[in-house]
This record gives sequence, C-alpha cells and structure tokens, in this order.
Amino acid sequence: MSATPALDWSIDGCTIGRTMAVLGEKWTVVVLREVFNGIRRFDDMRVRTGVPRQVLANRLAALVEHGILRREPYQEPGSRVRHEYRLTPKGLDLYPILITMIAWGNRYLADPEGPPLEFVHRDCGEPVHAEVHCAAGHRVGDHRAIVPRPGPGARRR
Repeated sequence: MSATPALDWSIDGCTIGRTMAVLGEKWTVVVLREVFNGIRRFDDMRVRTGVPRQVLANRLAALVEHGILRREPYQEPGSRVRHEYRLTPKGLDLYPILITMIAWGNRYLADPEGPPLEFVHRDCGEPVHAEVHCAAGHRVGDHRAIVPRPGPGARRR
C-alpha cells in the first residue's frame, strides 16, 4: 500500500479520461455551446464561431458518432437537402457541465463589464447554477468534503 492510496488503483478505463477524449478539444465545446444556444446549422455555426470548415465538419461528425448530436434533414425552397444538428438525450445530459464551465469562466475570466452569456430558468428568468449533492440529498458546499474512492469498476495496479 502506497502513502497515496490513489496510486494503488489503475486509471485504465477512467471515465474522466474517456469524457475528455470526446469533449476535451476547444472547438468541440464551442460547437456544443452553439447547439445549446439554438444554432443548429453548419453555415450558421461556421460564421458565428469562425471555426474552420473542416474542423467544424470533423467536430460535428464526432459528436454524431458519439451519440451526442443527431442529424436532422431540412430543405430551404429551391435548395438541396441539408442537415441541422440537434441534441440527443445523451447530449442534453451535458447541460450541467456547460453550466458549470460557464459559471467558472464568468467568475474568473469575464471582462470587467461582465460575462457575455448567462443561463436562466425559462419559467422565471432567474440565473441557473449547478450544485453538488450526495446520493442522500445533502448539498456539498465545501468541495474539500468530497473524497474520491475506488468505484465498482476499479482495478488494483
């Protein structure tokens, strides 16, 4: 047993690493931001974000492949059929992550005049935020009260 118990456990199969393999690139999160903001069409995303065409195509394809977005056909009068991108239930489950990321960015990285984007509750208009709760329902405000432990899929090194 090592002085640091975490060293006794393998990180193979770590779901944080797997999540970052899907989401951990800047343009992927920017694309998700746009879709969460209601921007669903390729050209609208490209113009709004400035992401290079091939990078955007690759990020959208990866998000579709991972089941985070789905392609929906649409056709403007006189034009060919094109696709827009919609969140799947798996994609909607990323909302708390996006809300937490923007809260952190708004707190530490916003311009002096304030953040350019906020999320609010559709019903009342009040800002939303993510909180940490344990399975028993206790709100965990002090993040030092959270400790990692091996999960059911953990393997000793």
